[in-house]
Formats: sequence, C-alpha cells, structure tokens
Amino acid sequence: MTVADAPALTELAVANREFLAPWQPTREADFFTLDGQRDAVASALSEFERGIAVPNVILDDGRIVGRVMLSNIVRGPFQSCHLVYWVDSERNGHGLATAAVRETVDLAFGQLGLHRVQAGTLLHNIGSQTVLERNGFVRFGIAPAYLQIAGSWQDHVLYQALNPSMP
Repeated sequence: MTVADAPALTELAVANREFLAPWQPTREADFFTLDGQRDAVASALSEFERGIAVPNVILDDGRIVGRVMLSNIVRGPFQSCHLVYWVDSERNGHGLATAAVRETVDLAFGQLGLHRVQAGTLLHNIGSQTVLERNGFVRFGIAPAYLQIAGSWQDHVLYQALNPSMP
C-alpha cells in the first residue's frame, strides 16, 4: 500500500459504504473522502514503519479491489498478530480474499517469522469464516462483546493459524 493508492481506496470506500457497514466500526463522513483515505493510508504506513502492521491492497487484474493487513504485531515471546481484510462487494465470492489471506499468512510465517496469526469474525459472517478455514485457520473460541462494530459491541468467533515451522 502506498499513498498513491488513496484515490482508488476512496472510490472503493464510497462504493462499498453500505456493504461494509455491518462488518466494520462506524465511520465518520470524512473517512469516505480522499483526505480521509489519505489519512487512513498514512496511519497504516506509520504503523508499518514502526513494525506493528503490514498494510496491503488486494489486486484483481492490477486494479485495487480491497485491503488486507496484519495489525497489532507483537514480538518477544508472543510473536503474533491480527489479520483483517475486505474485498469489494462486486468481487466477493471469486477467491480474492482467500488468495490474499493465503499470501499474507505466508508473509507472516515466512519473512516476518511470526508464530501466530489471529482473526475474528462476527458470528454470522460465514463468508469470512470460510475464507479463514480454507487457509488453515482453526476456530478456538467466542469473544463476547469483542469489538464495536456497526455501532454496538458484538460477539466474535476467534480463529488462529500457527506457524507450522515453529513446533
């Protein structure tokens, strides 16, 4: 991801505002502007520079169609992070999220040398759960009132994948 991606991300944010609203935190109106997306990209890139996130865009035929990010990277004895992703509503169900998650987990376990990648989904987000399971993630619990999504604290199914090269 680069600052130059902000215009394409703005278009996607606007086009997917209603589609993503039930799955994401409530967004202020400025999030859906070019300046808002520039700020979001700058924040993600700042986290990357500090070594606590790896933000990427998801491409389809060279066109940006979503985002995937490793966030909350913790080193030391934990060696873990969180995975978040989304794909444009028009490209859902075409394997793009599955492929992006696979590549991102490979990065986490390979180049970054992490031991664990965790992801959470809303209880009823079967599509996202399927993407995770196709990538070897295992469900390990339910977190009550885990994140504030769409304006309310919501339960999440928690998944993890462990680095197979680290017994």
